Amino acid sequence: MTSGLPSLAPELGEATWTELDGRAAATLLVVPLGATEQHGPHLPLATDTLVASALARRLADARDDVAVAPAVPYGSSGEHADFPGTLSIGQAAVEHLVVELVRSADAFAGVVLVSGHGGNAEPLAAAAATLDAEGRSVLVWWPHVPGGDAHAGRTETSLLLHLRPRLVRPGAEPGDTRPLAELLPALRRGGVTAVSPNGILGDPTAASAAEGDALLDVLAADLAAAVADWRRAR
Repeated sequence: MTSGLPSLAPELGEATWTELDGRAAATLLVVPLGATEQHGPHLPLATDTLVASALARRLADARDDVAVAPAVPYGSSGEHADFPGTLSIGQAAVEHLVVELVRSADAFAGVVLVSGHGGNAEPLAAAAATLDAEGRSVLVWWPHVPGGDAHAGRTETSLLLHLRPRLVRPGAEPGDTRPLAELLPALRRGGVTAVSPNGILGDPTAASAAEGDALLDVLAADLAAAVADWRRAR
């Protein structure tokens, strides 16, 4: 589904206000939400932000009524605080940031929040409830890979091998491979270091760029379908 309007610059930061004047009301603003947090010894701190940004750009490729906002590179990452480089703003700040950001986007037809970080789930749900109650049009979406591992394992490593192979360091090793539900009590008590000294929840050793390419296609299709369903229901 497309708007029938001439294409805008898909990256909002590259557009001018005059290019949006009179057209924002027919444009969806897509905001990638990521994190700056450890992803094991082999993946960059920006992994979640890179994945969310790639999916947002794929949505812009699929629809001509989309503008992609600059990514938000910080999230609620307190469970990773014991690892150097992790920067977290906490749940309350994420919720407040999202509420104020979406409120400021009233000129647009709606806002799609593409979250690449699972730790943002609770504050995003709270923010969405507030925004819905205010009558604002917002969709929160995050990637779901059936059977995928939780953090810095095969799933994310495959995606990064496809998206940014030069950022993937050699020597990937397994972390704690137990299901996330089994790990949650210890994670909540002591953070990721309580269960995985290397910061990995999963096994990245079998990851591949080909698998990452296929995963990105599936996730991008899921996102596009979710947005189409949401727009039809408005």
